[in-house]
Amino acid sequence: MAEQSKVIHVRNVGHEISENDLLQLFQPFGVVTKLVMLRAKNQALVQMQDVASADSAIQFYINSQPSIRGRNVYVQFSSHRELTTMDQNQGREDEPNRILLVTVHQVLYPMTVDVLQQVFSPHGFVEKIVTFQKSAGFQALIQYETRQSAVTARGALQGRNVYDGCCQLDIQFSNLDELQVNYNNDRSRDFTNPNLPTDQKGRPSQAGYGDAGNYGGIQGSGPRQAGFSQMGNAQAIEAAFGGDLPPGITGTNERCTILVTNLNPDRIDEDKLFNLFSIYGNIVRIKLLRNKPDHALVQMGDGFQAELAVHFLKGAMLFGKHLDVNFSKHPIITQGPDTHEYMNSNLNRFNRNAAKNYRYCCSPTRIIHMSSLPQEIIEDEIASLLQEHGIIVNCKVFEMNGKKQALVQFETEEEATEALVCKHASSLSGFVVRISFSQLQNI
Repeated sequence: MAEQSKVIHVRNVGHEISENDLLQLFQPFGVVTKLVMLRAKNQALVQMQDVASADSAIQFYINSQPSIRGRNVYVQFSSHRELTTMDQNQGREDEPNRILLVTVHQVLYPMTVDVLQQVFSPHGFVEKIVTFQKSAGFQALIQYETRQSAVTARGALQGRNVYDGCCQLDIQFSNLDELQVNYNNDRSRDFTNPNLPTDQKGRPSQAGYGDAGNYGGIQGSGPRQAGFSQMGNAQAIEAAFGGDLPPGITGTNERCTILVTNLNPDRIDEDKLFNLFSIYGNIVRIKLLRNKPDHALVQMGDGFQAELAVHFLKGAMLFGKHLDVNFSKHPIITQGPDTHEYMNSNLNRFNRNAAKNYRYCCSPTRIIHMSSLPQEIIEDEIASLLQEHGIIVNCKVFEMNGKKQALVQFETEEEATEALVCKHASSLSGFVVRISFSQLQNI
């Protein structure tokens, strides 16, 4: 192994792997200060804030094979002590130009010319914008007055989100010399010529621009109350899952209420059901059937969320029982003394960062992810909190974006599920703990 360095060399980085994928791989171990994609070599260089962070990442991934989008990647210390400007330029395959080609991934909110102009104009005068839809997804060409403005914008915005958890920006330099804009509307705009017609159809003013290559990615205050009425839930979740719905999910279900049977009536209650089902969508209300104590009705925020819950929870083990989860014949749960209301609960997970939460939907696993933890928390305290629910195989506390989080691996999925339903939203030193399932194979 090379001498320790704060620069990590990553091999077998396929073209399907993005800068954001690599950031997610290494950010749990510390701040990533620089990242260079060496596309021609299927490699990348990742510079951490210090040697200790890099060493933690490498030691962790020596024992736990990292995999991104189904591809194993391999990490080691780089021979570079620090990445220089020259090293970063090696990773850039396109020549700086005043026109940027922007690909937007996970488009959950409309990306109009006005939105793009607001995002890009702080870095220089934007002369023209043209937007269009290609096989790579939603794209835009943005022409600055100067090349330096374009370089500055790319450096500041590459790999960032327009809204919380969605609309990720992948920015490359275009090889075009000048944009031709025929209409000023929400699809194209020439800010140097306000007298162009609007063309009410809003059709793209240009065709034939090539697709973008890489995947990439301003945290801002955009829409947070996660209703996807503008484009439909199917499209929103397809975007969150990277373009394809999970196998078995149709996206066509309109039934919002779920019937859950074979519960353990001695140990279940409405809040525990909320903790489990809220992983897959917002909860409106829950009702335990008093005449059938092992039955419950759960009303989700919409049919798509209900379909996710039925798909991922059917047959799951909880409190010694295999849950039977199906759509109910009742379209809604009527309010009454036996119903628990959750529609306005701030514990509903999909009121913010809906795209991220959809992306984390999965069947119960042996590993849970804990967030909103006290800053001084240590592994022993986590184990003490959860050990009543099963055998803890491994536990790791780490910091991301300045906040403490943890991964806890149980011996079985049932133990992890019990820990989640019993301890999610519980209080720990004044913090309301958040728990979800992790899709990692091992810690």
